[in-house]
Amino acid sequence: MSKTIEFYFDFGSPTAYLAHTQLKTIANSHNAELVYEPILLGAVLKETKNSAPASVPAKGRYLMMHDLPRFIKRYGVKFKMNSFFPINTTALMRGCFAAKELGVFEHYVDTVYDAMWTKSFNMGDETIFLKTLSDAGIDGKEILSLIQTESVKDALKANTNKAISKGTFGAPTVFIDDDMYFGQDRLDFIEEALKQA
Repeated sequence: MSKTIEFYFDFGSPTAYLAHTQLKTIANSHNAELVYEPILLGAVLKETKNSAPASVPAKGRYLMMHDLPRFIKRYGVKFKMNSFFPINTTALMRGCFAAKELGVFEHYVDTVYDAMWTKSFNMGDETIFLKTLSDAGIDGKEILSLIQTESVKDALKANTNKAISKGTFGAPTVFIDDDMYFGQDRLDFIEEALKQA
């Protein structure tokens, strides 16, 4: 692999979902390794004194009514605004580390993103969470058990702190070496960096 793409994400971000739909193709096209780095976006925003776009009404309207639809059309991907947004994603993000322990990380990420942003499921509801994972062939009960362990909780905290220490202030954020790219609308710069490599 010529380069590593570090993708810092939180399931609660629709723009991180859009980046997710494109980064695998970009990585494969440039023989790069794509590494998913789960973080808790709320903690990042709090620590960096940043705020979600929705907290600024005009910005939130622009993002949801204009910017997102433009990129959805450009990428040609499925998208349905989650009617339960915003959802507390702490359990979902801890679930990433539980899924790693069970060897189903990639499948878990794809399943949760699909449930959140193409099916508009309330993934903050434990019953829906369990059914969604079960339908995808993932042991949801085992995931729920693991996310209560200190090792999984600490793993999410550590990864979130690592992201903050690298300069992350929101999601999605991508790093290629020491170069940071914030937002899914920076994918063209990521491709340029990979081509130059």
